[in-house]
Amino acid sequence: MASVRQLRGPCQAWPEDSSFIREVLDRIGDKWTMLVVSTLGAEPLRYSDLQASIPGISQRMLTQTLKHLERDGLLTRTAYAEVPPRVEYELTDLGRSLLDAVMAMADWAAAHHNEIASNRAASQETGVGRERARTGAPTR
Repeated sequence: MASVRQLRGPCQAWPEDSSFIREVLDRIGDKWTMLVVSTLGAEPLRYSDLQASIPGISQRMLTQTLKHLERDGLLTRTAYAEVPPRVEYELTDLGRSLLDAVMAMADWAAAHHNEIASNRAASQETGVGRERARTGAPTR
């Protein structure tokens, strides 16, 4: 007789909502979303200031990320009737509630990036798990 598997971890609390929760986690866990949210944490910014503040983000990715964040209610876009036109982006209360988690993850990444880079370099040389198997070190 086959044994019944028990759900473990956070998914057991919300199995009927899991697809939507995964979608939200995918959005807020995206690297560009995290960088946009953390960059807007201090003050509203114009598009060009945001783009200059996030190295490597393309115009297309910034535009797409801003639209998704606005759709989800994490930021607001305010267009001012001026010449030349001025548009600012600002976190909503919901977006600001995400800021502590985003900053904690960014701080963790900054604190551990050397260790991860070293692990990647070692893995590149030996392959994942090969060094442990060769040295007899236990695998996790």
